[in-house]
Amino acid sequence: MPILPTISTFFILLSAILVAIGWILIVRGKKAAHKKTMLAAAISALLFLTIYVSRTVFIGNTSFGGPEDLKIYYTIFLIFHIALATTGAVFGIVTITLAMKRKISKHRKLGPITSIIWFFSALTGIMVYLLLYVFYKGGETTSMIKAILGF
Repeated sequence: MPILPTISTFFILLSAILVAIGWILIVRGKKAAHKKTMLAAAISALLFLTIYVSRTVFIGNTSFGGPEDLKIYYTIFLIFHIALATTGAVFGIVTITLAMKRKISKHRKLGPITSIIWFFSALTGIMVYLLLYVFYKGGETTSMIKAILGF
């Protein structure tokens, strides 16, 4: 299903846009709208994760299909993205949990950090998508370990 990477990337982009809107809303003091928008951002990110994991489990991951001399740079970039996305997900869960438990002072401190990590995670994720499916033709679709490390 070649459309799945496009759909999942759409949801990660949507989540980043919603986080930006949520940030603007809270700065303007619109707490209820902020809460709804940030929950929508979290749901969008969860939809991304569901599609990504499902595709990985049932189909596999696509390896880099660009020039061989760029592969090492792509791999380093991909590892950076994975670390950033994992960190962003953990921060996101903690930040949302703090808000739901009404620990607002901690939420206020962690929220901006989480948002910045999430923006960079989304940006690097979109770049991975572009490198795999737009700028270059995707390589072999195979297991995650083989796609990431090349063996």
